Amino acid sequence: MLRFSTAGESHGESLVATVSGMPAGVTVEQEFIDRELWRRQKGYGRGGRMRIERDTAHILSGVRHGKTIGSPIAMVLANNDWKNWVDILPVEAGDATKHKAVASPRPGHADLAGSLKYDFPDARYVLERASARESAARVAAGAVAKSLLRALGVEVASHVIRVGKAELSRAATWEEIAALQAKDEVLLNCVDAETEAAMKAEVDAVLRTGDTIGGVFEVVVHGLPPGVGTHANWDERMDGLLAQAVMSLQAVKAVELGRGVTAAESLGSAVHDAIGYEGAPEDGRGFTKFSREQNNAGGIEGGISNGEDVVVRGYLKPISTLRRPLGSVSFETREPVKAAYERSDVCVVPAAGVAAEAMVALTVARLMVEKFGGDSLREMQRNFKGYCEQIRAY
Repeated sequence: MLRFSTAGESHGESLVATVSGMPAGVTVEQEFIDRELWRRQKGYGRGGRMRIERDTAHILSGVRHGKTIGSPIAMVLANNDWKNWVDILPVEAGDATKHKAVASPRPGHADLAGSLKYDFPDARYVLERASARESAARVAAGAVAKSLLRALGVEVASHVIRVGKAELSRAATWEEIAALQAKDEVLLNCVDAETEAAMKAEVDAVLRTGDTIGGVFEVVVHGLPPGVGTHANWDERMDGLLAQAVMSLQAVKAVELGRGVTAAESLGSAVHDAIGYEGAPEDGRGFTKFSREQNNAGGIEGGISNGEDVVVRGYLKPISTLRRPLGSVSFETREPVKAAYERSDVCVVPAAGVAAEAMVALTVARLMVEKFGGDSLREMQRNFKGYCEQIRAY
């Protein structure tokens, strides 16, 4: 099984990502991993922390001569801000007078719940791990998963479809979404310039008032064959696994597959994707002779991919650190105070989309490894090719 994990704190010395279960022979390019990390750092509305960090992944193990060797991959991402926190967050006991307490919990953050859970006198250690800074390590791991998927012809990309009340009013093509990844300037990662300008205006408005703003991102998996995932057990369904993966990201409060939200208020005749049979699979449909008129299901039916693009949306709440803080309570006195403020962003929807790409890629790569197996990429590609020939001949 392909597995990954992360370690590290927001203001600690570094973040760590590990990936195990990758077949040998997958090309891993440092430039590609660092480009993914760069994309996560960008976006209109990011805060001062992103002007400090220049994320790059230092690969310690599992890759030699540019290819995976079948052993666990370990990567370290240094925190440039660590130099400002060495005495505040030492590993040893250190000087307690230099501790920088988070003295009042922020509404909407893990501060209070985490402090109660772990019996901390303030929320500093909760903040350090609960922070979305952790998602940088996920993006590094996701870049490795993307490298495997690309070797099998599968691509993952994201775009932003809403910020505040500004929303994309048309469907985006795969080509438009994929093209966003190559842009050297990232504003709000929207495929439509006019809509992006409206999104920017939304961010500007909350910036002036000291508030924050959320939105919706969409992740698309392109080139995935039908038959990945299963209906057989509840915890093996592809849609369930993707929902958990995206929901696990900081500030994501809802996940949608295909037309999941609007489908609930529609008639079945308007929701389900009619099936056709078009003959040769060489007509551009790809894997089978069967076709769909629409993709309302978001590429998944019964927990199994159906050959259409897999479409996952994440609904991101406004981040919980406000420059004009909400009411809270002092941990020490229990008296009413304003919530603590830590340097923060105004809008992180584009960055969350990149982190969601990583989580989707890791989930899909895991399912592909489980289905097609193989200790090496050549073995996996051979199994994949044989399966594709099978479903084309169906």
